[in-house]
Amino acid sequence: MSNVDYKKIRRDLHQIPELGFQEHKTQQYLMNYISSMPSDRFEMKTWKTGIFVKVHGTKPSRMIGYRGDIDGLPIQEETGLGFPSEHEGKMHACGHDFHMTIELGVLTHFIQHPIEDDILFIFQPAEEGPGGAQPMLESDIMKEWKPDVIFALHIAPEYEVGTVAIKEGLLFANTSELFIEFKGKGGHAAYPHQTKDMIVVASSFVTQLQSIVSRNVDPLDSAVITVGKMESGTVQNIIAETAKLEGTIRTLSPKSMINVKNRLEALIEGMKISYDCNIHIDYGSMYCQVYNDPEWTKDFISFVESADKGNLVICKEAMTGEDFGYMLEEIPGFMFWLGVDSQYGLHHSKLDPNEDAIDFAIGLMSDYIGNLKNL
Repeated sequence: MSNVDYKKIRRDLHQIPELGFQEHKTQQYLMNYISSMPSDRFEMKTWKTGIFVKVHGTKPSRMIGYRGDIDGLPIQEETGLGFPSEHEGKMHACGHDFHMTIELGVLTHFIQHPIEDDILFIFQPAEEGPGGAQPMLESDIMKEWKPDVIFALHIAPEYEVGTVAIKEGLLFANTSELFIEFKGKGGHAAYPHQTKDMIVVASSFVTQLQSIVSRNVDPLDSAVITVGKMESGTVQNIIAETAKLEGTIRTLSPKSMINVKNRLEALIEGMKISYDCNIHIDYGSMYCQVYNDPEWTKDFISFVESADKGNLVICKEAMTGEDFGYMLEEIPGFMFWLGVDSQYGLHHSKLDPNEDAIDFAIGLMSDYIGNLKNL
């Protein structure tokens, strides 16, 4: 296993993206690889479509955790690569093919080069939705093998290969999905007075939604409300009886998330009266903030600087969401951005990360975990 072609592994995984809790091919591919290594060095357990791998230490006094996510996105790939997604309408457009490959590389290193401590490798499903971290954290396996510290990374297209971007405290925002359904009364376009037009209501709602951030959120705080999808109507001469909106809410503080939702619900109540219609709201999956433990983050920063392991950037917090935040609520640790130098960003159909980042990240995390201090 010493001469593993990790780029090939990444390309294999890139071709089989699967949505949350549907990662059956992905799980089997990962298990086939892991099972090819010496069985006396680790224990492996499955949880839904995820995997736990405990690598035995030589003289364990603690459990070190490393988490990677494994699901893809419902995006049609347009990269033009020679190894495109084989699953129509699905793509690894958030870099989870990289995350898995790097995790396999670090796992392989510690099976070949054991350290004193046990290491738990977590291959987590459903990060993109509906959320795998929280139920995985609550699983019996995690309770038995709960780490004392935990780490993760996320690719960053905007940074060059060899760049590590991180900060203490808040790194990623609190996030919530947003699904809103409008129900009125349809009818003929020639008789609008006999109908309750939900295209008008939904359009008005999207416009008024913007006032929540501009007028109800502290200007020194930050929040984003985005409507990414709107569906309504059938043909040009029928007034729409229903409308559906899908979007996301992101805030830098839990308090602002509560405030935004309260204002959103008050706006809906007012529109129900104003337009004499029914409106139903569903927040879907909600992810808490990713908050990096200050002491562990400082330790990692010192390691990167002293070991000359790459270009260190102390970054700002981002409005991206990540359910790894649930793990960091219970277990100290951190997440960092890994530079992959792609012209196109996360969740883009042409995202094309530089594969040179894979070996860099495997070496970085193998060295860091292999020399981990007791804080």
